[in-house]
Amino acid sequence: MKLNQIPMGARFEYKGMVLTKTGPMTAAAEKGGQHFIPKFAVLKPVAGEPSPLPPAESRTLDADKVLAAFETYHSMALRLADETARAELAAARARFLAALN
Repeated sequence: MKLNQIPMGARFEYKGMVLTKTGPMTAAAEKGGQHFIPKFAVLKPVAGEPSPLPPAESRTLDADKVLAAFETYHSMALRLADETARAELAAARARFLAALN
């Protein structure tokens, strides 16, 4: 298994050491000290530890629901903002909608 397949805080074995994942490419040893774990490193599960969960299935979103929620948020933000902020919010809305296309 690879480090990106392991959840944060999970334990694994690498180069004869039992480590705990502390970051995207780092792990802490049981006896102290941080270690850099290269992306290509092949890691072993620790005996008695549960296997990491398989990656969650991709989540799909309904575009109409997302746009409706965004427009609701945007209208509330416009009501709460002063005149200067409203112009900036309108520009940000236009950039957001353009990024979706």
